[in-house]
Amino acid sequence: MGYSSFFFTSFFLLLAVVTKEEPLVPALFIFGDSIVDVGNGNNLPSIAKANFLPYGRDFVTHTPTGRFSNGKLTIDFASEIVGFASYQPAYLNLKVKGKNLLNGANFASYGTGYHQSTATLYRTLSLNQQLIYYSDCQKELVKAVGQSSASSIIADAVYVVVAGTGDFAQNYYLNPFLNKVFTHDQFSNIIIQCYSNFIQKLYALGARKIAVSTLPPIGCLPFIITLFSPHSNKCVEMLNNVAIDYNIKLNSTSEKLLKMLPNLNLVILDIYEPLYKLITKPTDYGFFESRKACCATGLIEIAIFCNQKSIGTCANASEYVFWDGYHTSQAANKFLFDHVIPIFSSLINTNRTLL
Repeated sequence: MGYSSFFFTSFFLLLAVVTKEEPLVPALFIFGDSIVDVGNGNNLPSIAKANFLPYGRDFVTHTPTGRFSNGKLTIDFASEIVGFASYQPAYLNLKVKGKNLLNGANFASYGTGYHQSTATLYRTLSLNQQLIYYSDCQKELVKAVGQSSASSIIADAVYVVVAGTGDFAQNYYLNPFLNKVFTHDQFSNIIIQCYSNFIQKLYALGARKIAVSTLPPIGCLPFIITLFSPHSNKCVEMLNNVAIDYNIKLNSTSEKLLKMLPNLNLVILDIYEPLYKLITKPTDYGFFESRKACCATGLIEIAIFCNQKSIGTCANASEYVFWDGYHTSQAANKFLFDHVIPIFSSLINTNRTLL
């Protein structure tokens, strides 16, 4: 961890302690895919689930929740550092909503993406459906605390959007109905337009503080290397180049949105660079393995293929960058969040009396 990351981590931990009864923002609302899914898929008709061991074995409760990791996700670390005493709940898992939504909610779902076909393919929640649920959530907030307080929560909340990886890694490159019709560049442009539309819809629903993640180095995901270059331990650079190109477009499109939408505070969380460094030089950062994941053989297993009967699962996941063939370990998630704290913090209003 660099000095600046250490400084911001310490600073926000101090603020979280000082304001432990009052988080630095009223709520967090999370949209996206399995990178930030905390269990919405548990009750969906999809095999893409993580509500069984060994998923969650290193979580606070040491039980599976639906998170696609051995423990905490990046969004969990974000929730902690902002000062929330509990994590934002998976919206679909709430039997009673109302006041359970006062700190926000998580709408993310495994296998989804900006493109509708990605969600359809995996029978999961599309981003448009997540927005519908968020609109319902707003109505529940009004019922719980009244229109004025609900409007204040909505306006001052931080919104986190993590999507796009599935559009490429789990859809485009595996779907001949897409990759035979569109070039990489054409499909990237389509996804960027979908992204722009999503942000505008979220803005129309009242969001003003939005953090959006870049694509990771998708060519370095263990299952991608296994599929596209099975006899190599090196990242698939062609896919990484597509991610780099997409991220450039993401930044330029976000700049246009900032000019277009009044009072919007939109920041881009770059996870590509820190994750690429971690994968290519793991020992520099205290990790042992980045080609193979901890679960099973570590080469391709995800979801139901990473289970208690899987042979080869490692004993200490903190030494591994990846937990399964697609998702990072709790230790890597902490590493990634530490690197985006300075940008994430720019969405948080700290101009108030803390003592």
